[in-house]
Amino acid sequence: MAIDLKSWTSRCPPPRSPIAGRFVRIEPFEAKDHLAGLWQAFSADTAGRIWDYLPYGPFADADAFYDWGAAFYGTPDPMFHAVRDVRSGAVFGVASLMRITPAQGVIEVGHICYGPALQATPGATETQYLLARRVFDELGYRRYEWKCNNANAASKRAAERLGFTFEGVFRQHMIVKDRNRDTAWFSMLDTEWPACKVAFEGWLSPDNFDEGGQQIRPLADFRADFREHDDGRSA
Repeated sequence: MAIDLKSWTSRCPPPRSPIAGRFVRIEPFEAKDHLAGLWQAFSADTAGRIWDYLPYGPFADADAFYDWGAAFYGTPDPMFHAVRDVRSGAVFGVASLMRITPAQGVIEVGHICYGPALQATPGATETQYLLARRVFDELGYRRYEWKCNNANAASKRAAERLGFTFEGVFRQHMIVKDRNRDTAWFSMLDTEWPACKVAFEGWLSPDNFDEGGQQIRPLADFRADFREHDDGRSA
């Protein structure tokens, strides 16, 4: 179906302003505020697995990481954000908005690197919700992308769990760390965001966690609820 875009106008780039959530606070990267905390968070992964599918790292020591991070994380695109735990105040990871294309309304989330303390937590999911909410609700972009090494099964599972749709694989897309990288592409569209948003907010609700902080229902269940409600309304 053709989409009439006669009224479409270029969108604004993402602002350098924080986003507050219940579990985490997303902060535009500042070396003085974030580098030391990031090094501590990443160093907790003693096996260095968080660097396996990134085109950089691991780093020999804190000084090497500081020198590299001050330059790389400080770029306007990718625009890096540090993820700060609301309760402890610790910085646990980074994620970036990148390949920012305001004229087309397209933006990608990438360079996601979470220390062990953030992995598989509500804060990790909330991070992605807050960034997507900025992209769609605040900025009005049309397309949100997630790309990863096709060998990175965990990243592909995460994309699908969060509501991204798999679009295909770009074969021999890059050479990374002297190895071939086939790149898996995922996307979320502005028309799909309302269902994803409802699911995120249902999953993140305090009612969805028991006294031990464990989820009661998985995120996929909330998306299924929305689809069933929408199908019933359409009928």
